Amino acid sequence: MIDVVSILSANILYVVLITLGGMLISLSVHFVPVGGAPAAMAQATGIGTGTVQLAAGAGLTGLVTAGAVMAVSDSLPLILAAGAVGAMIMMSVTMLVGAWVYTYGVGVPPASAKIKYDPITKDRQDLYVSQGTEGHGLPTVSYVSGVIGGLLGGIGGALVYYSLMSTSTGLTMTNLIGLASIFAVGIFFVNAVIPSYNIGGTIEGFHDPKFKKWPKAVFSSFIATFLSALVGVLAIGGL
Repeated sequence: MIDVVSILSANILYVVLITLGGMLISLSVHFVPVGGAPAAMAQATGIGTGTVQLAAGAGLTGLVTAGAVMAVSDSLPLILAAGAVGAMIMMSVTMLVGAWVYTYGVGVPPASAKIKYDPITKDRQDLYVSQGTEGHGLPTVSYVSGVIGGLLGGIGGALVYYSLMSTSTGLTMTNLIGLASIFAVGIFFVNAVIPSYNIGGTIEGFHDPKFKKWPKAVFSSFIATFLSALVGVLAIGGL
């Protein structure tokens, strides 16, 4: 019979870290320029896919790179840095290739319809937005915002995986890796779906008015991830 109190008391720190990681993943989604189907048709700025795929991609990339570092080091700062860099590279490459397709394939300039001037380059945007669209491509501010999103998502993913792998258990390393990965992936998707409902379709990045809604999603993710962390720690720690 599982001694719930003993398991939780031995792993309370990891429950807290998993919860924090899930909240970071939820927050990261609001930074990523998500365009969905409209962006795929160059009628909105951002990447032409959904929030769930992008959030899970950032988190899973953080997991993979963090897992690679964990094989040779148990330094938490190094593990988190690896997760952050891996996810940032993933997001950067995704946005860069998307920008190439929009610019040279579709033939539209990167421009946002939600701001008159790019907050970073100060370039004017409204002159280059096609009529009937919400912008197109990936303007500089959206690209920078997406890199920040990758940073947060990667750290969150690495934090969740590290915590699950550190949970006190009697499992062999091979079984622990498999089980921790399963629970980590589940937590990633939970925290990818919550902000997708909060955003409600598309978002351009931290300059988008929808970005202000992030506290609701992060609070919801706090509750969902805390419950998921309890289940994960009890399941792994009880084996």
